[in-house]
Amino acid sequence: MAENHTHDHDHEEEEDRIVIPDENGEEHLFDILFSFDVEETNHSYIVVQPVEASEEDDEESQEVFAFRFEGDLDAEFSLFPIESDEEWDMVEEMLNTFAEEEDL
Repeated sequence: MAENHTHDHDHEEEEDRIVIPDENGEEHLFDILFSFDVEETNHSYIVVQPVEASEEDDEESQEVFAFRFEGDLDAEFSLFPIESDEEWDMVEEMLNTFAEEEDL
């Protein structure tokens, strides 16, 4: 997915959604599953799922994406790729906790 892009976020749906352009400039709609802050690193993270995937019935194969973000999710923010293994481990742990709580 795209990196270092500014995104607008609107609240048209009951669920929070964002549009993320890919490397070709094609826009894709994503549901925001959750976001979290890490005080130790002063970074914020967001986990999203393509809307098409969340509307399908096969929960076993749902694909999700995670990004570090800067800004305000209710206004404008920028997404950045997660680059370190430590960050991925932390995001994976949060995703596992979310999945257990949501019974995904």
